[in-house]
Amino acid sequence: MNKIEISTEFIKLDAFLKWSGIASLGSEAKIYIQEGLIKVNGDICLQRGKKLKVGDIVEFENEKYEIV
Repeated sequence: MNKIEISTEFIKLDAFLKWSGIASLGSEAKIYIQEGLIKVNGDICLQRGKKLKVGDIVEFENEKYEIV
């Protein structure tokens, strides 16, 4: 599992996808989310603005990313 460190209380899902390197552009992150390719804590998430906190796990293409 990849561990991604954030320095704030939370990070929005679309920003997290760019921060972690999953998406290189915001528009790319938006497409991934809209197409249901992103899971947060095991559930498909369609909310670009979903607030992620320490301990949340994001999944994309069978890779897991834990927020620490």
